[in-house]
This record gives sequence, C-alpha cells and structure tokens, in this order.
Amino acid sequence: MIKVGLVSLGCAKNLIDSEIMIGCLTNAGMTMTPDAGDADVIVINTCSFIGDAKRESLQAIADMRKAAPKSRNQKLIVAGCLPQRFRGELAEMFPQVDAFLGLDEVKDIAGIVEKTLALPARTGKARPIAPEFVSKKSVYVPDFDTPRYRLTPKHSAYIKIAEGCNHMCAFCIIPKIRGRHRSRTIASIVKEAQKLLREGVKEINLISQDTTYFGMDRRVGERPNKRSVVDSSKGESLATLLRELNKLKGDFRIRLLYTHPAHWSDELIAAMADCKKVARYADIPLQHISDNILSAMKRETSGDYIRDLIRRMRAGIPGIAIRTTFIVGFPGETKKDFDELLEFIEETKFDRAGVFAYSQEEGTPAAKAPAQIGARTKTARRNRAMALLQKLSLERNRAMVGKTLRVLVDEPGVARSDADAMDIDGTVLVPKTLPAGTFCDVVVRGFRAYDLIAK
Repeated sequence: MIKVGLVSLGCAKNLIDSEIMIGCLTNAGMTMTPDAGDADVIVINTCSFIGDAKRESLQAIADMRKAAPKSRNQKLIVAGCLPQRFRGELAEMFPQVDAFLGLDEVKDIAGIVEKTLALPARTGKARPIAPEFVSKKSVYVPDFDTPRYRLTPKHSAYIKIAEGCNHMCAFCIIPKIRGRHRSRTIASIVKEAQKLLREGVKEINLISQDTTYFGMDRRVGERPNKRSVVDSSKGESLATLLRELNKLKGDFRIRLLYTHPAHWSDELIAAMADCKKVARYADIPLQHISDNILSAMKRETSGDYIRDLIRRMRAGIPGIAIRTTFIVGFPGETKKDFDELLEFIEETKFDRAGVFAYSQEEGTPAAKAPAQIGARTKTARRNRAMALLQKLSLERNRAMVGKTLRVLVDEPGVARSDADAMDIDGTVLVPKTLPAGTFCDVVVRGFRAYDLIAK
C-alpha cells in the first residue's frame, strides 16, 4: 500500500486544496502518514503570496529533501501556488524534486503519485517538468462532490465558494497565480453545506479570494463598480447565497471571510442583518485609507467610500464585528499618508485588525514603482500601527467585562465568539468542563490583549 505524507502551508484556501488532495489519495486506496520517514511520497502544498510565505515554502522543500531516508527512494512532489508561479525556476533550484503540480492538478494527485513512483531515482540533474504536471492557467474550481478529507476541527469547516480574482491590485500576485474569478453555483454550495451539517459542523466559513464578488462573474454585460447596487434578480449574489444557507435546519453559524470593500452592497448588508445564522462578523481587508495610496494600489475605493461603508455596515448590522488588514510602507507612502491611516484606525476602532509591511513581489506593478520605501521605515511604521491596535484591543476587551457572549467551544478551555474567526482572531478562555463543538453562553470576567476570560 502506498503511503503519502502531506505538508500544508499558507492560507485557508490552500488548506482546502490540501484537503482535496488527501480526499483523492484516500479514495484511491492510498494511506496518509504523519511520519515523513515512513512515507513513499511526500507532498508539500506551498504558498507564494508574499516574501515570507515563499521563504517558508522554499525552506520546507529543502528541509524535506535533506531529511529523506537514504536507504529508500522516497519521492517528493511540490504542489500549489509556488510551482504555479515559478515553474522553470523551481525545477532548476530543486533538481531533487520528482514532480511539480499546479493548482488545477490537485484533483489528479493520485495519478500523479503513481506516475512519480514509477520514475527512476534522481541523478541530481534538473529534469524538465512533465507538461501534465503543471497547468499554465488555473481554471479549476471544486464542487460539492469533490473528494475531501477535512483537516479542521470536526465542528468547523471552510467552504470555498469561488476561485480566482478579477481585481488587479498593484501589490498582489494572486490573479496571476489563481486565475480569473469563477463562482460556484448556490445549489452546489448548499449541497456541500448540508453534507457538512450532517457531519456535525457548527460553523461554516465562506471563503474565496474575493467573497463579495460571488456570482458577479456570471452576469452578462454587468461591470460592478465601487458603489454598484447588486440586483439579485439578475442572478446569484453573496446576499442570495446567505439567504439560502440561512434556511438550512440546525444550530450553526455562517461566517464571511475575505470580502472586498468595493462590492459591499446595501442588499448584502440587509441580508446579513436578516439572517440570524450569519455571524455578525465581516473580514474586509481595506489596506489603507489615504486616497493617494488607495489609488496607487488600484483598490477601486477611496477614503470617503471606505468611511461611508463602515458607517453603513455598523448602522445596518447592529453589533457587527469588523476585521480588517492594512499595508504600510507601500511605494510612495508619505508620513502624511501614514498619519492619516493611524488617525483612521484610532477613530474607527476596528474590532479586529492586523498590519503588514509591504512586500515587493516580482511580477506586480508596485514592484517596479520608483518610490520604494526602506525596510527600516516599513518595520517602524508597522510597529507603530500594531502598538496602536494593541492599545485599542485592550480598551475594547476591558469594555467587554460583565457582558454575556454566545461562544463555540473549540477544545476544553478555549472557545470563540461571533467576533473571532478560526486561527486568525482571539479566543475566549472558558471552563474546561464545557464540551468541544457546542455553543454556550458565558459571562466575561477578565481580559488580555487579544483574549477574553469568561465563565
């Protein structure tokens, strides 16, 4: 029996690709093993979104090849965003790798493993990549019946509602890696959600590169702009999807991740307010507030638009927790631009937020911009912004003392509220007697910088 070990790197969207590969491998009768030394084949599912992710992926490849048992002809397959982005370069850099496969080959992993095992031992010289191992342009999107073995806790799962992205943000390489946006159908997503609920899932996390663009790619002749009103009579939208999922029976919650601010409509705000099973939570990366930087980033938004959107969301969905991320040190960012961002953060008081120092990614328009900012300045600005966010988080958590929260218990002693997404936000520390995978009402009695303490 063929034994396969798999290393999954990167975001939740990449995790689903890993889950699909494991599902396909086990369906083909292969066995997954956590012991790298015991595996006939190692698969590394890589990420290459920013510099740190690339370095982590490259290090994982080097480490795995170095640790390969000398006594047997163990094979190594590198999958995911890194080979999709750097096909030829990887083959030259790692001649010891037996196969590279892109994003569309995840469903074909079992056949590729069999082909790889049939290859002769590596001689150390670079061998051309077999064309069937790396797709040139990603067009694949999973369906409700795609084999999948979940790696998340039993009670929480991701559903990838679309793949790819139509935005051409100046700093982002994702459209070139993942291809153009392509939405699944509502019927397909509902079937997958029903299956997950039957398996005991209590939290469904909707993800894609641009969740709010769901359905828009299938509207003939419609080109949504930054203040477009989505008319669901013209086709499927995120709002209509939420309303359909909200009809499903059971005690569970739905969470929205990776929403683009340019496509938040009044219809979506109304749907979130109406649907009781939808968590009062929105992950909405804003990236900046300065018109100068937003324009340079090609974000399709403006400072006034963002401020108005936040007001409309908070007015239309009382109690909503808004999570966002910002990029500092983008080419051309002046002290005035950065100060405006700090002032905006202070005024808006986001419920959850993170800050990244700009990463100069080859193949993006921003990488060629002349006004690149030094690493020391980028780091200093990130540290200042993060210090402000920590201060605001402490103030917010202090104000939560005495309030009652409905939480989902992840494991003994650890739970999450509506305002806390899996793996990226804070937690609520609860008595260890509360069973995992259940909803409970708790009272907040203490706090830390990013966590609450309740009983």
